[in-house]
Amino acid sequence: MSGESTILVVEDDAIVRMLIVDVLEELEFKVLVAEHAEAAQAFIEDSAKVIDLMMTDWGLPGMNGKELAEKTRELRPTLPILLASGYAENIDLPAGVQMIAKPFSIDQLRDKVKGMLGTPL
Repeated sequence: MSGESTILVVEDDAIVRMLIVDVLEELEFKVLVAEHAEAAQAFIEDSAKVIDLMMTDWGLPGMNGKELAEKTRELRPTLPILLASGYAENIDLPAGVQMIAKPFSIDQLRDKVKGMLGTPL
């Protein structure tokens, strides 16, 4: 069930972040929010913090989304990671990382997240 899953959203654009969080909360997910990779790392490094999926933007300031995914793999090797990118060209994704192309619809986001978590659509 959605309400039992926690998603860490890492997005530097306030409007995009708000929209993603609103959609995920409407789908009854618990949401943790980070504006940049360094803030996300605090959640990731906290072993008591339950995170079922991390959704991160590719183009973060400082450490980008791919670098964050790679660092996350060191501490949480089985955590599903969804990388959002407006760049359609060939992106070399780290193992176990999936991508969603921006702009995406609410239905695309819902289907991708639920599919990655193995929850019914």
